[in-house]
Amino acid sequence: MNAAGGAGGGRGKGPAKGTGKTSGRGAASGANRQLTTRVKSARGRKLSSKLWLERQLNDPYVEAAQREGLRSRAAYKLMQIDERHRLLKPGMRIVDLGAAPGGWSVVAAARVAAAGTGADGEAGAGRVIALDISPMEPIPGVTILTMDFMADGAERALLDALGGERADGVLTDMAAPATGHRATDHLRIMALCEVALAFALQILAPGGFFLAKVLQGGTEGELLATMKRHFRTVRHVKPPSSRADSAELYVLATGFRGPALEGSGETAA
Repeated sequence: MNAAGGAGGGRGKGPAKGTGKTSGRGAASGANRQLTTRVKSARGRKLSSKLWLERQLNDPYVEAAQREGLRSRAAYKLMQIDERHRLLKPGMRIVDLGAAPGGWSVVAAARVAAAGTGADGEAGAGRVIALDISPMEPIPGVTILTMDFMADGAERALLDALGGERADGVLTDMAAPATGHRATDHLRIMALCEVALAFALQILAPGGFFLAKVLQGGTEGELLATMKRHFRTVRHVKPPSSRADSAELYVLATGFRGPALEGSGETAA
């Protein structure tokens, strides 16, 4: 994965279909199963790679995602967060930054009733825009922009895709490539979150929300302070499908106060 690409919850692209209508609790029931697949050592395979593969093969959410046709186990994280905080509603305009392979976009499209996914068809349909520098397989109801959201012109291209309207929510599950050095990895993912937040502040509609992956650590105070200036509520969340031994967290900011006033650095009243 790269700095502008999505974390996707797994390596490589999974199945290219899935409705996103599955409850996160459905897969959670499988978490009680103790899978015991073991990976034999192979010449040239690092111990870290062996352990990663073994963990994937024994992960009930990976198994459930494959069984239900979802693109990644990360889909359950968004389902569980949404079931707890009720973020995604029919008719919403949602932006998924660093979206590949599309696990979160599939879920968002189903829950906002994007065109072609809801029972009502076009009437009152929501809209999902997915951005990533990596190509993605088409997703019903999702407009895919193959570009770096940090590049010049990305904001304009996104607003054009939204029909000139602002977004009701910005999601990102992206992560920088891991180095194995915890402090370095923390700084890199926090830097990504800062850039994603700056982008979100330019495209969100008043009342909108921002959801992003972060890591536990001691340097996010300034980022949280920025969020609290622009949103009414800011909290950390950790869905059940986020591995317990992982430093992964999500920061959820709701109640966007309004777009930044040009050149002022302040928000509209």
